[in-house]
Amino acid sequence: MSSIGISGSDAPAISREDALTLLKKHLKNEKLISHCVASAAIMRHLAKHLGEDPDAWGIAGLLHDLDFEITDQDESKHGAVAAEILEKEGVSSGIIEAIKMHNAEGLGLTRTTTFDHALTCAESITGMIVATALVYPDKKIASVKPKSITKRMKTPHFARAVSRERIMECEKIGLQINDFVILSLEAMGEISDELGL
Repeated sequence: MSSIGISGSDAPAISREDALTLLKKHLKNEKLISHCVASAAIMRHLAKHLGEDPDAWGIAGLLHDLDFEITDQDESKHGAVAAEILEKEGVSSGIIEAIKMHNAEGLGLTRTTTFDHALTCAESITGMIVATALVYPDKKIASVKPKSITKRMKTPHFARAVSRERIMECEKIGLQINDFVILSLEAMGEISDELGL
């Protein structure tokens, strides 16, 4: 599996602040925006862990669902429309490819790079973490233990919309599920105030 190291001319070409403004221009649902912010946090942590560019990976996490409301959940368009928007914004091709690949199934594509698999598992685990936090009395990420996540992943009716298969793509980037859960909880825990959790 190849890795995408983004540097130099393939840098994001968009700041986090501008990316967030762009996201909010196209996405109005606050829960979706929070999901994107959480995905960005996990992607930054994954990039640091894997020796990749945290800024580029964070931008990919932040913008991966940019077109979700525009495409109205049409899986055959989701990601492709975002790619068109981001090309016009001058965002790097590596980031755009990863964003398309997080919906590889819907677009008839195949994930092949570390970046592709990282974005897919990162954005998927956010739903499991949020759903788990919400069953706690205080509804806080800080209360969630890694074991609570891995246990609930084995319960099919819990957060049934969250794809366990996509979360398990963490193994394709060299992380066992326990380690990935710990990293993801740390990432989301650092921005818990921003997430309201």
